[in-house]
Amino acid sequence: MDRKEEFVKAVKTILEIIGEDPKREGLLKTPERVYKAFLHLTEGYHKDPKEVLGEALFTSTNDEMVLVRDIEFYSLCEHHLLPIIGRAHVAYIPDGKVVGLSKIPRMVNVYARRLQIQEQMTEQIADALMETVKPKGVGVVVQARHMCMEMRGVEKICSTTVSSALRGIFKENIKTREEFFSLINAPQNRRF
Repeated sequence: MDRKEEFVKAVKTILEIIGEDPKREGLLKTPERVYKAFLHLTEGYHKDPKEVLGEALFTSTNDEMVLVRDIEFYSLCEHHLLPIIGRAHVAYIPDGKVVGLSKIPRMVNVYARRLQIQEQMTEQIADALMETVKPKGVGVVVQARHMCMEMRGVEKICSTTVSSALRGIFKENIKTREEFFSLINAPQNRRF
């Protein structure tokens, strides 16, 4: 039996355990659909975030903060396999090199598309950017809703979890840190 067949069989077993009939019309293709969904939701295991960033490094004299904010992401909680829905704000101060802007959201997705805890994902994003781009500093803030808290357990639907990871000048210099937090908290008046 190949891995796909094992997965499909396991989903059928889960359906039976919860009291469903996997042969019911509406569920006939569900195991296959769940397999395809999980391949997509966990595709980050097959990508190297440092390679994603390293594909687009450019020499630059810019030494001011570069911020990509409101990067939407979807992940799965490693404890319950339930969704984490959030936004990441990622900033760095270049030190001779900048990274293509689209690579930052791609790198966020690599980490989000793995079974995760938010705190670890925040650290992973900061460390990958720091190690690959080698900037003067990195700031990452992740804000997310956790379905494991909303759909089960304490069932608190209005709670948001915020985590941060600061590296280099973002951790050492209060003015840099304050600028970062003021930029991510500034209201957006319009969309381009």
